[in-house]
Amino acid sequence: MNSIPHYDVVIIGGSFSGLSAAMSLGRALRKVLVVDSGHPCNEKATHAHNFIGRDGIAPGQLLEEAKADLTLYKNVEFQQGYVTDVEKTEVGFITHIGSTSYTSGKLILATGIKDMMPAMPGFADCWGISVLHCPFCHGYEIKNQTIGLIGNGETGYELSRLISNWSNDLILFTNGPSKILEDKKSLILKHNIRIIEDEIGSLQHKEGKIKSVRFVNGHEEKVNAIFARPEMRQHDEFAIKLGCKLTESNHIQVDEIHRTGVDGLYAVGDNSRLMRSIALAISDGSKAGGAITMELISEEFN
Repeated sequence: MNSIPHYDVVIIGGSFSGLSAAMSLGRALRKVLVVDSGHPCNEKATHAHNFIGRDGIAPGQLLEEAKADLTLYKNVEFQQGYVTDVEKTEVGFITHIGSTSYTSGKLILATGIKDMMPAMPGFADCWGISVLHCPFCHGYEIKNQTIGLIGNGETGYELSRLISNWSNDLILFTNGPSKILEDKKSLILKHNIRIIEDEIGSLQHKEGKIKSVRFVNGHEEKVNAIFARPEMRQHDEFAIKLGCKLTESNHIQVDEIHRTGVDGLYAVGDNSRLMRSIALAISDGSKAGGAITMELISEEFN
């Protein structure tokens, strides 16, 4: 019977946080396996911003360069595919990719987050291109243009307040009767942000670049971009199965060095933080890689 391949660390997810952790661990001479589906959550984005030294680079190009850097470290291996199951054992973890299994002493979840697209024609087509989630990533490029905001209640208020820094021409689409508290609604209107309560029928666009918001009643409003906050969920049930706790926002609960509270299990990147950016994802991976290295050294030395 063939023995199951063993690694010091298996990393599920090969985007920026996972690759950053792999580099830290690779440089510490650890045997690492990175398992990746090849579909990062920002794969539709054409440019990455707010990342000093590489501002404006295509995320896909940056990922390819990162993978090329890691080829120097022969102790870091890659496996493309989807993890189908994970198990916690007395001495570590078993990661299953179909009929193939790998054991490891430590496991890093770098699985990203899943944005749940609303049933609004055009929304998913524009997501990541002209329907956006982060003004720090995309706001500068559309500054002072006509920007729509899709949100109601507290979300609508928070979006109005946040995006007001990037443009004075904002329209809040509540997609139905407003549920915003009157005092907050007054603040929104005071800053000359229009509120439209009509039900949205679709987003009109060309190849993901939004042209207008079309309402059920036939009226249209032209916009150059939209900010929205769709519901987010974990890509899979691995964190819950292994015993992790989730926050109210459906993120994996971690400490300052990205430990989950489950012995040997770490989570990095978008699956465990509210603010999503390449710079922060890389930082998460680097911290977790260093923390795991020190944990392994401590276990072995003692």
